[in-house]
Amino acid sequence: MAKKKKIPEKYQRWIDSRKRFHLFHAHIQMARELGMNPKKFGSLANTKQEPWKLLLPDFIEELYFKQFKKNQPDNV
Repeated sequence: MAKKKKIPEKYQRWIDSRKRFHLFHAHIQMARELGMNPKKFGSLANTKQEPWKLLLPDFIEELYFKQFKKNQPDNV
């Protein structure tokens, strides 16, 4: 039986964040290029108690556009 490879912890955090916050691969790539920490996504995510906050995918897209002047990364 083939041995299953373990995913390194630094990548597993991104995978878990993508699932938890319902992000697309492009959003994860943008967040990584921006140097964001996936552990901090919980505090950045919008809740019903904070209607003034942008949704997390929109927040990432806005920051990415401000930083790189483009809507999406070249390679996802």
